[in-house]
Amino acid sequence: MKFTAQQIASILEGDVVGNPDIEVSKLAKIEEGHEGTLTFLANPKYTSHIYSTKASITIVNKSFEPENLLETTLIKVDDAYKSFSKLLEYYNQVKLNKTGIENPSFISDSASYGDNIYLGAFSYIGDNVSIGDNAKIFPNTYVGDNVKIGDNVVIFAGAKVYSDCIIGKDCVINSGAIIGADGFGFAPNDDGEYNKVPQIGNVILEDNVDVGAGTTIDRATLGSTIIRRGVKLDNQIQIAHNVEIGKNTVIAAQTGVAGSTKIGENCVIGGQVGIVGHIIIGNNVKIQAQSGIGRNIKDNEVLQGSPALGYGDYNKSYVHFKNLPKIVRNISEIEKKLDGNN
Repeated sequence: MKFTAQQIASILEGDVVGNPDIEVSKLAKIEEGHEGTLTFLANPKYTSHIYSTKASITIVNKSFEPENLLETTLIKVDDAYKSFSKLLEYYNQVKLNKTGIENPSFISDSASYGDNIYLGAFSYIGDNVSIGDNAKIFPNTYVGDNVKIGDNVVIFAGAKVYSDCIIGKDCVINSGAIIGADGFGFAPNDDGEYNKVPQIGNVILEDNVDVGAGTTIDRATLGSTIIRRGVKLDNQIQIAHNVEIGKNTVIAAQTGVAGSTKIGENCVIGGQVGIVGHIIIGNNVKIQAQSGIGRNIKDNEVLQGSPALGYGDYNKSYVHFKNLPKIVRNISEIEKKLDGNN
């Protein structure tokens, strides 16, 4: 799909400097731009590239004034970075704007769906499923019985939403994600074996939640595993049964959260963090990558290490840890001197 400079300027509420009819169909870095691509300049470190770029159109700040001749057409906006991000979002919406129901696919007679939906081939929609307007469900997706899916939800190929789960509006579930698998519930018996504890709850994703590829969110034993509004989960994350994650919290890849833990609002959790079950993590908490959390955490704490310490304490301790062999040698020399004086 091609867009002219004038069309793009209209979307971004910008001004064209150059040829308003020039067309682009792809996006590129400014140093890698070529004919037919659009790029942007926001960081002054890259200013030199605007004089050599072959990109047909470049988005720049209104304050930018070229010092040399340019080959690229400019679109001047208030904030080049934000405008380029807006354009990426618009481009993504256009790219994903599929509608219709492909065959073969299965939709239960008791399922219902709104206007302008897309259902990809080989998808399965179970009994009593409700799908909102403008939902996009890509091929090879499974949606179990009694699932509710809100407006403008995108579920990419191969994702699975088990029965009774609720997906709010404007959510994105990426390929391979599994929403509502059984929680890890087993009880030992007298023979030393484990009996499965039925998991009869569900998962609730509130509005505007993103779930990364390969991420698993387990259904509750009883009640609901709840992911609050605006939460962003990276790829390959494990959220166990009955966990609750507060609104606008972001979690990076390969983090695991054990059962019944509650995480507050606006937290930032790095990759490969391990969080034990049945604890409470407060609001605005920041946890550095590969940390191990085994206790309740108060609001606004910044943590690192395993078991995690306060971020400042960890850094101070690490200085001593690096010097530990030298410290041990010094102590040994002091002990020898003391023994020699006795």
